[in-house]
Amino acid sequence: MDDGNTNLNCTECDGQLRTTGTEIVCEECGLVTEENAIDHGPEWRSFEDDDTDRRRTGAPLTRSRHDRGLSTEIGYGSGSGSRLTGRKRRQLARLRREHNRARISTKAERNQVYGFTEIKRLTTELSLPDSTREQACSLFKSAQSEDLLRGRSLEGFAAAAVYAVCRTVSMARTLSEVVDVARADESELKSAYDALNKELGLRTGPIDPTQYLPRFASKLDLDTTIEQCAREHVETLLENRVVGGRHPGGVAAACLYVAANDCPDCTGITQASAGAVADVNPVTIRSTIRLLEEC
Repeated sequence: MDDGNTNLNCTECDGQLRTTGTEIVCEECGLVTEENAIDHGPEWRSFEDDDTDRRRTGAPLTRSRHDRGLSTEIGYGSGSGSRLTGRKRRQLARLRREHNRARISTKAERNQVYGFTEIKRLTTELSLPDSTREQACSLFKSAQSEDLLRGRSLEGFAAAAVYAVCRTVSMARTLSEVVDVARADESELKSAYDALNKELGLRTGPIDPTQYLPRFASKLDLDTTIEQCAREHVETLLENRVVGGRHPGGVAAACLYVAANDCPDCTGITQASAGAVADVNPVTIRSTIRLLEEC
């Protein structure tokens, strides 16, 4: 068993060296010949069967909170495991209330908290990823910095930020889908979106109709082969450049209608049901069908 001795000798007096703690010293003259490097890792060992998580790094920074997640919170537990007295609980309640007031000290921060909370609710309702929520919160903050919120509803800007991000990242969400779950009406959303698009110069291009196909096919209970056939119809329309200015969801629904009714193994769908999933009129479906027949 190693007793801490080394085979090396002191460079000054040729004495015996011994390891003590983090240093290697000479037993004769006390010269420190070497010092171990500092360990920057945690001071505990981690095991798979541990019930407690001792990580102290905290949550990562996020743009979906007005303070980027840097502020602390006073919890409701006692921490020590012992039961708190009534006087101590009242004192912690006062501290918690004053702490929350200090954390949100201005009206601008209060508006951000409200807007970010609404964005979180919208992205959850629309089943959007966390990255979309982060970008929408960042866009909302940019609009606030440019003083675009003055005279407009916070709910409308929150919904417009979510819709604008869906447009910029080419994520298939229609305006009506956002309005259905938003706390703002369509006019408020359009007003806020126009302000974002004009003042911030958003890079919102046309939406590819093929992005709507998987979701619409799932709602209409159509097979993947029909979806693939509808995708070919959409590509035909795009190659002939005849879908410009048309509702991309309506184009996708019309192509699904044609593919479903052309398939001999499918019972087919109606124009009304195809228009319902895309929130367009059956007349829009029929006009797209005529374009497809002409191609």
